[in-house]
Amino acid sequence: MNKNFTIICAFLLTSFASSLAITPNALLSRGLTAKTSTGDNSYITDGDLTNWKQCKAKDIALNVGEGPTKLFITWESLGDCAWAPYTANCNHAGTPLRNFKILTSANSTDGQDGDWTEAAAIKDNPVMSRGVFVDFDGQSWFRFVSEDEVGEILEIEAFDVSNGASDTWFFMGTSISQMGLKQQSTDTTTANIIHNRYPAFTPAMLRGGIGCINSTEVVAHISDYLRYAGNVKFWAIEMGTNDAWGGGDWNLQNYKNNMQTIIDSAKANGIEPILARIIATDESKAGWQINSKFLDVIDELTAKNNLYPGPDLFGFFVEHPELIGADGVHPNGETGGGQAMHHLWADALLPLYAKSMEGLEDGDSTATNAALVNGHLPVLMVSGRNLILSNVASEVGITVLSASGALLESYKVSESHATIPVNVPSGFYVVMLKWEGGSSTYKVIIK
Repeated sequence: MNKNFTIICAFLLTSFASSLAITPNALLSRGLTAKTSTGDNSYITDGDLTNWKQCKAKDIALNVGEGPTKLFITWESLGDCAWAPYTANCNHAGTPLRNFKILTSANSTDGQDGDWTEAAAIKDNPVMSRGVFVDFDGQSWFRFVSEDEVGEILEIEAFDVSNGASDTWFFMGTSISQMGLKQQSTDTTTANIIHNRYPAFTPAMLRGGIGCINSTEVVAHISDYLRYAGNVKFWAIEMGTNDAWGGGDWNLQNYKNNMQTIIDSAKANGIEPILARIIATDESKAGWQINSKFLDVIDELTAKNNLYPGPDLFGFFVEHPELIGADGVHPNGETGGGQAMHHLWADALLPLYAKSMEGLEDGDSTATNAALVNGHLPVLMVSGRNLILSNVASEVGITVLSASGALLESYKVSESHATIPVNVPSGFYVVMLKWEGGSSTYKVIIK
């Protein structure tokens, strides 16, 4: 990792974690059965964006119960997994959830009967992932009623934001995010990792990757980004691969100016931008590498604008080219490239949640202190039959357990990055990490 970036991370973590305190907004819809015009559906509430698990119903109702006075309701549609057609360099296909109403009811018994009130009307929506606020005082059901074909809905989530919506995230990005955070199957998500570490928190995570887009096109469409993703607290931004394409620096100043415009636009609308360092290529396949001057720009903008630092995608992937695909540029879903991105974003954001835990009655002080001292918690990923451990600041003990809790293997790691082959059959396992001042547990799949 770049030394200056490490210093920036440590400084900003100390200075700004408290000012970015996150209030939990409970996820109410997870695991509920949706009542739809095509029958009961549990796919769209399971937290899994697996592409064949989808819903095309024009009428979808969920009973989340009474209590919340306001909901943040989000949805993810499939298409080709691109967020919107905001680039001239690639054609993107897919049917968004375009024209529909959200209704609420206090007395329905089956999602159809009872009295219903219009809470929101969405017109001409062009994006594949979005969230809307809905007044919900005294209500128990909400319902999507669409006028047009709805395409392929992958997930609908409802969060209780009665006490604020500070745990809401839009992941702006290129095809790197389009593929890594949405298109590729992974064992978990950034939001689920955070929830597993700190169960009080259930981040609302909207995916906004667009293949071929560059920072100039984002700026050209910044009013659209603000219109359709401007009601969240954080923009988690992965941007620059297409600006830095080929390895030169000819586009450097343009990129810097564009990123400053994006930052200014976000902040002017009460949004906190967080910049990831541009993902590395596999130079042996792509024939080029990201020019280090672009990474310096990310570091400079983060410091200049007092931003909380995002993940170092470059530093991790340059050490793990096996997680990059055959083109040398994009994450490889088969070896765990997308999975790594989810973990890296979670690892970068966990200290924010650790600090926020201090204000909660049931705070996990051990994990909180570990996060604040080290700046990052150790993070585990799985690639095939290998465990990949990164961000190790001191010795970490690794224990592999069967799904029933039987001890199978144990290791100790002191290197900052380590790849550990495991000798267990394919299947589901529990991996426990323990280090001085903290511990964490993962559910993993060994293939």
